[in-house]
Amino acid sequence: MSMNDVARVSESREIATRKPANERAGGGILPPKSTPIVPRDSIAGRALVAVIAIMTFLAALTLGSVVLIRASASDWQSQVAREVTIQIRPTEGSDIEAEVRKAADLALALPGIDGVRPYSQAESGRLLEPWLGSGLALDDLPIPRLIVVRIAREATPDLASLRKILTERVAGATLDDHRGWIDRMRTMARTAVAVGLAVLILVLAATVLSVTFATRGAMSSNRPVIEVLHFVGAKDAFIAGEFQRHFLLLGLKGGILGGAAAMLLFFMAGSVGDWFKGTASENQIAALFGSFAIGGQGYAAVIGLIILIAAVTAGTSRFTVHSTLRSIE
Repeated sequence: MSMNDVARVSESREIATRKPANERAGGGILPPKSTPIVPRDSIAGRALVAVIAIMTFLAALTLGSVVLIRASASDWQSQVAREVTIQIRPTEGSDIEAEVRKAADLALALPGIDGVRPYSQAESGRLLEPWLGSGLALDDLPIPRLIVVRIAREATPDLASLRKILTERVAGATLDDHRGWIDRMRTMARTAVAVGLAVLILVLAATVLSVTFATRGAMSSNRPVIEVLHFVGAKDAFIAGEFQRHFLLLGLKGGILGGAAAMLLFFMAGSVGDWFKGTASENQIAALFGSFAIGGQGYAAVIGLIILIAAVTAGTSRFTVHSTLRSIE
């Protein structure tokens, strides 16, 4: 064993036994100047911080995207659930304009309905332009007429009775409550959450493996000191605590770097939406991602992820140290 190792063992033994290192003439105690078992600054430590920062950044992006998709899906479901559509197909011998007015009156008379909006023949024709193109003469085509029915907030109208009344009293009328779209949106949101959780689990697993290898490497490079401390009576909890504090700091550094980068990216993405105000791009982005801001809930989730990464790093280091010390006995 080298002289440096002997000195470090002596200093670490003083910490383990918790005895004063020096006394003043008046009886006061001077704090010992000890060298930590694990070096605070090393190439391996800086590399581990970089790895944790990258994994935290990717995990935070995934977590923020999940929050964003869930919020957008919730808005879509709310908007779709508050509207139903009445479709009236032209039938032989019937006045479609009269049927549209009759259907609108029947829907408006139902409790829980906030309003109705019948589409004119020209508006119904424009709905077909993405498929048929513009400039076509659609007067001779049997284009169905649509009536959008808005449901009042927190109201549950009896759509089954409305469907029955429309079928009996309005020729060619059908009611669509968009239930299929709502189910698809709900499935999409659940799938996004499941994928996000899977990515988070993979990131945590990669973090555990990285910290395990880093801890074993640190113990291997400091094995003479650890063995002497172990045999002279230093408790496993003390040695494990030294490693735990060291890797907790590394985990916090890496987590804060990666999490801060992800939060900055989300903040910039939310600010970019202001550049497209009043343009068609704003409507498309708003339809897909809402305001493109994860809000306070998303930022709180990222902060929680940073704390989780640091806790996993410290816990993994402590477990690895205890497992290694048991093998020394």
